[in-house]
Amino acid sequence: MTDTTTTDVPATTAPTGRRRSPKATPGQVMELARTLPLTRDVLRRACDDATPGQLGFLAGLFEMENASRAESKRARLLRQAGFPQSKTLDGYDWSMASFPADWGREQLASLQFVDRAEDLVLYGDVGCGKTHLAIAIGELACRRMIPVRFFTASSLVMRLRKAKHDNRLDTELKTIGKAELLIIDELGYLPIDIEGARLLFQVIADSYETRSVVFTSNLEFSRWGDVFGDGDMAAAVIDRIVHHGRIVRFHGESYRNTHSLMK
Repeated sequence: MTDTTTTDVPATTAPTGRRRSPKATPGQVMELARTLPLTRDVLRRACDDATPGQLGFLAGLFEMENASRAESKRARLLRQAGFPQSKTLDGYDWSMASFPADWGREQLASLQFVDRAEDLVLYGDVGCGKTHLAIAIGELACRRMIPVRFFTASSLVMRLRKAKHDNRLDTELKTIGKAELLIIDELGYLPIDIEGARLLFQVIADSYETRSVVFTSNLEFSRWGDVFGDGDMAAAVIDRIVHHGRIVRFHGESYRNTHSLMK
């Protein structure tokens, strides 16, 4: 009697010399892929033996995998950035923003200033969209695979102060330093003592010509001495910003006040 029991058949060689692929279920494929990161030499040999249709399948598979990994990285960067809420440039009201003569919205959206480790100061009246724009710039950078960290000035100082108290300031500075774009929001809104000012100065000094810093503030440069509690320290900060930086000025009535329920 002939044995008709089916067994797993290894790949064989076709008369033409091309290797035949055994049949497999999706579950088997997923289990094999779970513990086997691709080795380029193995992949190269597989491609050499593959039919055009098989190559097309692999190309489609790898495109989907690359897209999935990219989206996962974007989501991770957005989480790590620490944005207080999500904001985008879509529908943003530019009417209260005044740009330098040789630099505008197109250059801002290109993020070339981040590539060049240039700084940006969003300065002007309260409620005119400075924080919204800063967050939108940060989110755009994350979606372009640029690491970003967002802090209010006061929260950054508190974080640095705690790190110093716990004897891990160097580690905290290295963590912050991994960002290519640092956003410091609401500079000057709350007073900073001299120790906090020195810690903040250290972050800004470390960022000089190595990463971009976006500041939002309602204080003109002449009043930054009040923020740092030291005119010389403030002058050193301003000197670094001005060297590789630009100011976008904001004027107008507060958006929150205009749309307030309390009339």
